[in-house]
Amino acid sequence: MCFMLIRKEETKDYNIIFSVVKKAFESAEHSDGNEQDLVNALRKSEAYIPELSLVAEKDGEIVAHIMFTKARVESHIVLALAPLSVLPEYQRQGIGTALIEEGHKIAKNLGYEYSVVLGSEKYYPRAGYVPADTLGIFAPFDAPRENFMAYKIVENASNIYGKIRYAKEFGVE
Repeated sequence: MCFMLIRKEETKDYNIIFSVVKKAFESAEHSDGNEQDLVNALRKSEAYIPELSLVAEKDGEIVAHIMFTKARVESHIVLALAPLSVLPEYQRQGIGTALIEEGHKIAKNLGYEYSVVLGSEKYYPRAGYVPADTLGIFAPFDAPRENFMAYKIVENASNIYGKIRYAKEFGVE
């Protein structure tokens, strides 16, 4: 069994993360091929939360990355989980799930109440994500209900209702 370490990304990791994200999305079913550029753009944005940009290392090598950034639903700050990247040869080993869980734990300690993701309806529900509209969060674009999901980070989270507004780097109005 390989040892896995989840830690906050560091500046020295940026080039490796760029490569991991690019490789992870090369064979993805839904990808625009620019996820690695989005990570770099978000890192320079006001939405960036250094504590919530994490890497997973196996035997000293970065094999996965996750990023949560700030978004808004009306007056509430929520998190947008995007992207989650695991090198193809390390997928289906629980690494992505471990990154999501660690991100949720850190997010809770930082006081965030919700995380939103546009992703696989087969994958994210395993981490507790449900259709976002059931939590009062709506997409600002047409998305299949089963793919636009949210997670309540704290049980007694504030009730919210409205369209999510992503960081401008996502290119979504």
